[in-house]
Amino acid sequence: MRFPSLTLMPMLMLLASCAMSQQKTDASRTFGPNPTLPEPEKSLVPTVNIATATGWPANGKPTPAAGFAVTAFAKDLDHPRWVYVLPNGDVLVAETDAPPKPEDGKGIKGAAMKLLMKQAGSGRKPSANRITLLRDTDGDGVADVRTVFLQGLNSPFGMALVGNDLYVANTDAIMRFPYQPGQTEIRAPGAKVADLPAGPINHHWTKNIIASRDGKTLYATVGSNSNVAENGIDKEVNRAAILQVDRSSGMMRVFASGLRNPNGLAWEPVTGMLWTAVNERDELGDDLVPDYMTSVKEGAFYGWPYSYYGQHVDERVKEKRPELVARAIPPDYALGAHTASLGLAFYDGTLFPESYRGGAFVGQHGSWNRKTPSGYKVIFVPFKEGKPAGQPQDFLTGFLDSEGKAQGRPVGVAVDKRGGLLVADDVGEAIWRVAPAAGK
Repeated sequence: MRFPSLTLMPMLMLLASCAMSQQKTDASRTFGPNPTLPEPEKSLVPTVNIATATGWPANGKPTPAAGFAVTAFAKDLDHPRWVYVLPNGDVLVAETDAPPKPEDGKGIKGAAMKLLMKQAGSGRKPSANRITLLRDTDGDGVADVRTVFLQGLNSPFGMALVGNDLYVANTDAIMRFPYQPGQTEIRAPGAKVADLPAGPINHHWTKNIIASRDGKTLYATVGSNSNVAENGIDKEVNRAAILQVDRSSGMMRVFASGLRNPNGLAWEPVTGMLWTAVNERDELGDDLVPDYMTSVKEGAFYGWPYSYYGQHVDERVKEKRPELVARAIPPDYALGAHTASLGLAFYDGTLFPESYRGGAFVGQHGSWNRKTPSGYKVIFVPFKEGKPAGQPQDFLTGFLDSEGKAQGRPVGVAVDKRGGLLVADDVGEAIWRVAPAAGK
């Protein structure tokens, strides 16, 4: 399906054209364990450059790394953003979009950003608010069974199965549903486990969850309610954080904070550490601030909003907290500025070559606040002994066409039961499956 392009009002074009000249920096230096950070830039209006969402042409698909092939595991979905693989191999897809946020983005700038999101493929119609089940019964890499698994949700995103309990992170609460292996639909009403920060601003609405190895605890991501606390720090309670939730009681506490917009969550297979992929702040220049992935240390503070990448102070924040800046720790690995790195999955399969074992796949949704687009692809970061070990490698590209329009935008990534990589593409309305060209 191809989306019609949107005509943005002249004011929006002014935002794009009036942005001040950006500092020239080698973008590759904003990747890795020790990125080079340029000086922050100030401008009267932000750089606005987002790829217009068009969808894929007939038979179009992204381009994999050498030696791999791509199949459309499922197409014609409604804004699929997240994927979760059940133990029996069934794949759950959250078809979801932003909920109403009446207090988010007021004023001229807010109106412009809403138009931009529509141009990018989000917010054109109400969220489908459902989870769809996909099943590949003959092993050909294409789902031949599709059912509505859960519906009537509230902008769902993350999913986690513990025993016979399926947990779904709505935008405002973690819900629990009874599940039996092999079932293709859940009709039972869900039970609320815990409320999640939402409300009329709900700036970063996506909430992800993962269960601890022993199943006793859930961890939930909650993004900030602003770029840099411009809505007031009182609007950021339990936000920009990973929350720890007791599965039986629903009791909740902050596990780690100062993470502007964490999304992907995964357990690193060697150390057993929790890792997350985080979107950093905007409007400091083309190459600030790099998004990142990091191990999540209990009680750690990662800087937002007072500082970035450790103790680099963000002077735009009105309230000064030098005592928090002093204990802010830098993340483990930079993923490039404005790449919108969302999906995160460690490769624990055996189908891919040995060099991929234990490494991390990252779904980069793509930039809006950068003159030269960044992201719009899936990258692979090799790991050794539980730590990143090398520069990122392009793994799935071609989401932007020759005119710079978005045929697709990758979001969630997951390893399926046979070892292929699944990629949710919300603009392309598809789930792509990547596997070795000579294998299944």
